[in-house]
Formats: sequence, C-alpha cells, structure tokens
Amino acid sequence: MTAAWVDFFIMVGVFAVIALGGLIWVFYLRKKKRKHRHKRHRRERRLANPTLAQTGGLPPTRPPEPPEATPSASETP
Repeated sequence: MTAAWVDFFIMVGVFAVIALGGLIWVFYLRKKKRKHRHKRHRRERRLANPTLAQTGGLPPTRPPEPPEATPSASETP
C-alpha cells in the first residue's frame, strides 16, 4: 500500500470515531436529560382583544373626499 492509502484510511478511521462518538452523545446522553420533567403551573387564560361585535362594530364610514387638483405636465408654463 502507498502512503496515500494509509493516510486515507487514517482519515476515514478518525472520521468514523468522531461520528460514532457524536451518535453515542446524541442517543445516550441527551435522553437522560429528557427524563427530568418539571411540572408547569397553568396560568389563567389571558383575554384576547375584543371582537368588532363586542365593541359595537366598525366605525362610521368617511364621506368621499373630492380628488385633489394637481397640475398636469401640459398645464405648467
């Protein structure tokens, strides 16, 4: 075998050991922490903003405003 193949197998072996260590950490160590559950106290339900029906509906409509008179390009001197 050449030195390049030996280096390749060393790199693959190191990667496999790191990946195996990561998988053990994820599956074994992380599951232990999940077993400890804390009881949460339920808070009173917060009231939502009132609906339009509860407040009396929509405000009255505005009267239509006439369009503003803007000078066009042909009217300017």
